[in-house]
Amino acid sequence: MFTTRPTLQGTFGMVSSTHWLASQSAMAVLEDGGNAYDAAVAAGFVLHVVEPHLCGPAGEVPMILAPADGPVRVLCGQGPAPAGASIEHYTGLGLELVPGTGPLAAAVPGAFDAWMLLLRDHGTKRLADVLKYAIGYAEGGHAPVERVGETVESVRELFETEWTDSAALYLPGGESPAPGRLFKNPALAATWRRLIGEAEAGGVDRAAQIDAARKVWREGFVAEAFVAASARPTMDTSGERHTGTLTAADLAAYEATYEDPVTYDWNGWTLCKAGPWSQGPVFLQQLALLPDDLAYGTPEYVHTLVEGSKLAMADREAWYGDAADVPLATLLSAGYNADRRALIGERASYELRPGSPDGREPRLPVHPTSVEAADANFYAMGIAGTGAGEPTVAKDGTTRGDTCHVDIVDRWGNMVAATPSGGWLQSNPVIPELGFPLGTRLQMAWLDPGLPNSLTPGRRPRTTLTPSLALRDGVPVLAFGTPGGDQQDQWQVHFFLAVALRERVRGGLDLQGAIDAPNWHQDSFPSSFYPRVMVPGSVTVEARIGDEVIEELRRRGHQVSVGQPWSEGRLCAVARDPRTGVVSAAANPRGMQGYAVGR
Repeated sequence: MFTTRPTLQGTFGMVSSTHWLASQSAMAVLEDGGNAYDAAVAAGFVLHVVEPHLCGPAGEVPMILAPADGPVRVLCGQGPAPAGASIEHYTGLGLELVPGTGPLAAAVPGAFDAWMLLLRDHGTKRLADVLKYAIGYAEGGHAPVERVGETVESVRELFETEWTDSAALYLPGGESPAPGRLFKNPALAATWRRLIGEAEAGGVDRAAQIDAARKVWREGFVAEAFVAASARPTMDTSGERHTGTLTAADLAAYEATYEDPVTYDWNGWTLCKAGPWSQGPVFLQQLALLPDDLAYGTPEYVHTLVEGSKLAMADREAWYGDAADVPLATLLSAGYNADRRALIGERASYELRPGSPDGREPRLPVHPTSVEAADANFYAMGIAGTGAGEPTVAKDGTTRGDTCHVDIVDRWGNMVAATPSGGWLQSNPVIPELGFPLGTRLQMAWLDPGLPNSLTPGRRPRTTLTPSLALRDGVPVLAFGTPGGDQQDQWQVHFFLAVALRERVRGGLDLQGAIDAPNWHQDSFPSSFYPRVMVPGSVTVEARIGDEVIEELRRRGHQVSVGQPWSEGRLCAVARDPRTGVVSAAANPRGMQGYAVGR
């Protein structure tokens, strides 16, 4: 089968990420004797530098770990809503939705502590050893990808008139970052150098230094800068200037957490995802909804997956979140999904149809908005159904965010999938003394009370970030994931089925072929991002999917938008064959920046 690139194979280690510099930095750590977890931390911090429009240090990161000598675990780096972030506070400001930008949208930053726990508990390297790559690119500069400058240009007016600290960094001399010219962030490099210096001042013990860095982040100069930034009135997507709710007490109280994964067994595979504080179980429910006799790639196959995705996403809206008990066992049970599967007919559904697990009546948010009712200027930016995989940002700072991804497997069999996100350059003004902004993850929580995803102090907003890990006959063999917001657990299901249902190559999984396969997504549910619209009946497909599939979907009533041939999905993947020790990797060609490396 023709693919854009080969599926890499080797025995030493493999890395796949959404940017070649992050992939190569992680590989350098492996070559220097580090393990997959050391390498993942290095890659994560490099992504903050080279993809600042997609992730930042004050964002969040969920990870799934498969240690060679231990059980699969989820490491949650999603911070909660601050203690002052109540529904009453926001509605008292006249808001119906959490703004998509600005300090009111900032959760407690979670990514940094999660990366530090990963390094302390599973890594072998010192903090300075893994941060040196990010420091080097921030201090010495890197040649940015086109989307960095394009994103800056889309918010130029906002930066120049309101977020002037962001303009100072991203528009020096009035020019945005451009390929072929070095872009530097000396304030970010100085932040990491100061943090390392303060952490090392307490002694030589590796773990103690990492814990000291965590304390500096939560209670030292970094925390002080966060609190000051939150208290500064800032223009956001509401068109007004607001201050945030983040306090020193919120920062000091936060620690990343380990959890057991949610799992689902399917045809000899066990799929592992984060819990329903993420959208991860949507992936598992889509598998549970599949019939037994589905032929890969046919029009019937695509129609069935699209309709199953609608049902799973409807259940996400009604039942997933961190603010209530989620009936997850029932949502993934055979009986429940048999009843749900019966709702998939010959025609496309235009309804949001959550189920009633255990006889409970679903309750949906009041606010879901049609495209027609949304801000015309917002949709003039082409947000709905583009499948572009990058944040779309209007001149007023309105943004639909996206993210990064990294997967790593090392020669000892350790494996990790991580999806760092948030803290985008367009989310909040740059904090000048730190070199990066706060995040905006609270925009994913509703201001309607009584929902599983209602804004609740101390609870995590439900995130779209959703790395994946798969076991075969009980042994970890595959780590994968993608950027893409609400599309992540649609694109990942398509990728996984392309791996599981198609032929193998070179004696192993056809990772590159599965990534290259034509992809699609649907938007028949409320978006997780401001202004939370839904587009009933919509399906966006890559043109390569073929006229037969497109015509049959339209005949069945789907509102089909045909995108560019290479526009859907940003997948990364690594794998390991436990019988031979052969490791493999592949990366997405779309966007021309994701790369896999290894040997």
